[in-house]
Amino acid sequence: MWPLYAAGFTTAFGAHGIAASLGSNSEDAVTSLLVLGGLLALYDGAEVLLKPLFGTLADRVGARPVLLGGLVAFAAASALYVMADSPGWLWAARLGQGAAASAFSPSASALVARLNPAAKHGRAFGSYGFYKSIGYTLGPLLGGVLVWAGGLRLLFAVLAVLGAAVAVWATVAVPVVPPLPKARQTVLDLARRLADPAFLAPTAALAAATAALSVGVGFLPVSGRAAGLGTVATGAAVSVLAGCAAVVQPRAGRALDDGRLTTRTGLAAGLLATASGLACAMLPGLTGVLLGAALIGVGTGLITPLGFAALAASTPTERLGQTMGAAELGRELGDAGGPLLVAAVASLTTLTYGFGALAAVIGTGAVVAIVHRRPASVVLKPGTDR
Repeated sequence: MWPLYAAGFTTAFGAHGIAASLGSNSEDAVTSLLVLGGLLALYDGAEVLLKPLFGTLADRVGARPVLLGGLVAFAAASALYVMADSPGWLWAARLGQGAAASAFSPSASALVARLNPAAKHGRAFGSYGFYKSIGYTLGPLLGGVLVWAGGLRLLFAVLAVLGAAVAVWATVAVPVVPPLPKARQTVLDLARRLADPAFLAPTAALAAATAALSVGVGFLPVSGRAAGLGTVATGAAVSVLAGCAAVVQPRAGRALDDGRLTTRTGLAAGLLATASGLACAMLPGLTGVLLGAALIGVGTGLITPLGFAALAASTPTERLGQTMGAAELGRELGDAGGPLLVAAVASLTTLTYGFGALAAVIGTGAVVAIVHRRPASVVLKPGTDR
């Protein structure tokens, strides 16, 4: 499991270490909120298009080779900007990193489910999310230090080395998990499965959490800079977000497995906390940054392990890659749409109203989750009660 945790750390550190550094530094082709929103969305846009394809490929050929190929490609894309070192190549490198992450992220999630029994999926995804949160925590902080010391080029160099090292480790340590035989599936069968509330509800919650996380990491540094904080200080402040998520995720997973928390209750509470965090981000100065980061972290920490465990519980094992890829598509739509929504509203008004707009969207989702009951038609795997 450790190389899978390292793969989760890699994608989180790479995505948000760069995102936070872009938001707190006006150099390196970041000249406006719209340009910042575009760079934040580019990485995720590539994932939106490719994650379902790579998830299906993982079911067809096995998750391990897709995982390894994605890690190697991530290292190569990171090295691209190190060698080119120009604003135009920054966009190309971010696109390449997003395409690579679209391969190894759903593959790692599928392997977490395949290598653990269903009764321990909450703990497994909680631990996987914990190490991703460590990447989110160190990304803004260490990313800020690296950019301060040597610019974005040094940060990309570290990512290239990290991706290559995890690829070697996974090659040695991750066992071969052969693809399982599958019944024939038509496009209509796939559409019905993806339209089932058992898929849509956790995926929508994951999308909302990821949107808030991306906005927090990308735009809270802008608020921090307006309050007079430097690059390292804003990175440290935003790391509170990921630190709170890291603390909450394993506990939420254990509570789910032990029957002390249900998926519906946990997801609703997570959405409410996330919306409250975005509302707090509207407050001026350091207070708004810290409160917003902490509550967004708690909310995403609740949603992430519960959402993925629910998806694994309601999916045939031989279709885990496809489901995780499709769920990641929903997450990346949130990851790309969140920054674009906030940037668009901020460009017309102010960043404060941008935070408020996303808070209203996620708060509405929380209300829907609270009042909606799971339809009787949802069927879970034997031995699960989510």
